[in-house]
Amino acid sequence: MEKRLTKAEEQVMQKLWHLQSAPLRSLVEAFEEPRPHQNTVATILKTLHSKGFVEIESVGRSHLYKPVVAMEDYSKQTVKQVVNSYFKGSFGQMVSFFAREKDITLDELEAILHQLKQ
Repeated sequence: MEKRLTKAEEQVMQKLWHLQSAPLRSLVEAFEEPRPHQNTVATILKTLHSKGFVEIESVGRSHLYKPVVAMEDYSKQTVKQVVNSYFKGSFGQMVSFFAREKDITLDELEAILHQLKQ
């Protein structure tokens, strides 16, 4: 899975990952106001289906949309791409960057170290 999502596609996937499966109407209602138009979300879902991110199941006269790609898998791929593009492939450089920018606390760093030791 080396495909990337556009910002709009990622927003739809975030809602779908949260709902786990949903008809179009429920997916649109999951957005904050002003909600995107139903036709816009339907078009994005068709694109996500063609990219292999979404499965479409016919239920009566409507469709149920389900994520095919797990959020964790996509997140992992995206973080790896960021690390490779901006930190020369080094997760250590990335963590150091966030520590220098004060975007990560000492407690968070200690929790990361604890996880790494296990």
